[in-house]
Amino acid sequence: QVQLVESGGGLVQAGGSLRLSCTASGSFSNINVMGWYRQAPGKQRELVATIISSGRTKYADFVKGRFTISRDNAGNTVFLQMDSLKPEDTAVYLCNAEVGVLALSYLYWGQGTQVTVSS
Repeated sequence: QVQLVESGGGLVQAGGSLRLSCTASGSFSNINVMGWYRQAPGKQRELVATIISSGRTKYADFVKGRFTISRDNAGNTVFLQMDSLKPEDTAVYLCNAEVGVLALSYLYWGQGTQVTVSS
């Protein structure tokens, strides 16, 4: 079993910054991909950013230039630095990870952390 625990959400004014973190724990061989998604009320969950084990990153167009995804050296924690936040960034932000266990891969999700940006 793998657990993902997010932290760092909160309330911030437009133009402000927040840094989210997500740490994976449990029994696994490796983490192939870690990512952040978000879901606003009444909307579908959408990709924000991903980072693979090599360090290559991918961003949704609506966060390019404002958000930065990174991982720690151990590869078990992923960060999302969010700058120049806008009210439309308000959502629950969820971490996910594609984890290798023996010869198989599994996808896990965290519980989510609320980000609220006031205008």
